[in-house]
Amino acid sequence: MLEDGILKIGEYEEGDIDEIICIERDSYPTPWSENLFRSEMTSPISRLLVGRTTQEERRKVVGYIVYWRVDDEIHLHNIAVRRDMRRKGIATRLLIEAIRCSRLEGARWITLEVRHSNLPAQRMYERFGFTVRGIRPGYYTDTKEDALIMWADLRLIPWGDSTGAVVAEKIIDE
Repeated sequence: MLEDGILKIGEYEEGDIDEIICIERDSYPTPWSENLFRSEMTSPISRLLVGRTTQEERRKVVGYIVYWRVDDEIHLHNIAVRRDMRRKGIATRLLIEAIRCSRLEGARWITLEVRHSNLPAQRMYERFGFTVRGIRPGYYTDTKEDALIMWADLRLIPWGDSTGAVVAEKIIDE
């Protein structure tokens, strides 16, 4: 849990790009380029949410999530948290907000690929009801590692109300 500051999640702002790129480069062996992020920022199907802390006078980006919405499906593409802010529930909160927004837009399903070796991420997704539905052999070009394909039915997540307060409280407390 984020204890030493307040986390605000919202749409990206143009000034966020440098901090997003720094987090991306620190988080992945084959990071997305600035051009790819800029392309996502202008795509009509893409959503980019940013988590910011307000603990200091200057807001700082601490994490982000990128996903596409196509018809009633969401495809989660990228989620990352600043190294010194990991294990504080930020990725969970970003995912909760992405799911909440997606449900309000009429999404029914959510899917993603995750590295076979990324057990912490798999556990987080399982808490949201994701199940493994397949494997993409050699999906990650940097290491040739397999990706697990995970899906969840957004209608089965017990939100309680449109804010997602019930599931958010349950998942964050686990």
